[in-house]
Amino acid sequence: MTSPPEDSVKRQVVLPFGTSLAIAYNSIRARFFRSLITTLTLVLAVSFLSFVNVATDAANGLLATGDPELRQALIRSGYDLAPEDARAGSSPKQRWIVILSLLVCTVGIVNAQLMAVTERFREIGAMKCLGALDRFVLRLFLLEAGMQGLVGAGAGALIGALFALLNSALQFGAAPFRAMPWGDAAQSIFFSLGIGCLLSLAGVLYPAIVAARMQPVEAMRVEE
Repeated sequence: MTSPPEDSVKRQVVLPFGTSLAIAYNSIRARFFRSLITTLTLVLAVSFLSFVNVATDAANGLLATGDPELRQALIRSGYDLAPEDARAGSSPKQRWIVILSLLVCTVGIVNAQLMAVTERFREIGAMKCLGALDRFVLRLFLLEAGMQGLVGAGAGALIGALFALLNSALQFGAAPFRAMPWGDAAQSIFFSLGIGCLLSLAGVLYPAIVAARMQPVEAMRVEE
């Protein structure tokens, strides 16, 4: 028995990236409320990360002014500053809370995506019976996670930054807006956005591999 010629393999139909993107978007719309819960989990975790980072940037801006009254105000607000410290940093407690919130967020994403795979057994089996390759199924799940991650992380980063600015204004008046290093604040926002997107993709990676490796017969015989 001879193997199929190489030309026939090259002529295999491959859906363009735009079509994959449209399928992923429609899948999110069809499961809107489940996707919303996953996205809100990411929003909460990323907003806390952004809040801590932007609040620290605001504190550093106040320290850079050299005003001793603002320095004392920072100490009274909870910043542990030694006389020689020129920059403020997040407390170990804050860092641990941020790390734990991000871990809980990742676990929640993994759980939600595993449930999504279970619900879509027949859909995945139908796609594979129609010739979908493992990498196509993997691409769909990664695209869905990427879109949810971009929206959730973007919203969380902006919300956290906004609340950090409002909190600083309530504590120190208009001084944080005048002294804020806006370049550092923008970096903190984009850093939070990147972390959120990475968490979303990391959380979906294992469920996506499970879905991609599923055998068509096994998926199609699952009862709804």
